Amino acid sequence: QVQLVESGGGLVQAGGSLRLSCAASGRTFSSCTMGWFRQTPGKEREFVAGISWSGGTSSYADSVKGRFTISRDNANNAVYLQMNSLKPEDTAVYYCAARSSARIGVTQYEYVYWGQGTQVTVSS
Repeated sequence: QVQLVESGGGLVQAGGSLRLSCAASGRTFSSCTMGWFRQTPGKEREFVAGISWSGGTSSYADSVKGRFTISRDNANNAVYLQMNSLKPEDTAVYYCAARSSARIGVTQYEYVYWGQGTQVTVSS
């Protein structure tokens, strides 16, 4: 089992920055591909960023490319999402997810383990 707990969400003005953290537990964490998703009311949970087992490969949604950076620290069982140049449309509940595959999945259905989510609100 892999347990995930997100933190770091909050209220920030447009153009600001925020770093989300995901604390993971479970002996297989280092073998999991990790992803960040976000969801707003009435919409499907959408892919934001993903990172491979070793952290050598990352993938981003076009909407956040160049602004967000995903990273992981396997020694500390953590994955992060650094969000810069935030826009109001980035407002959502952000979820950390894990899957036991070498391939980065870009749909929520490809991930088995999920955190509880953390709210990010970007004001203008």
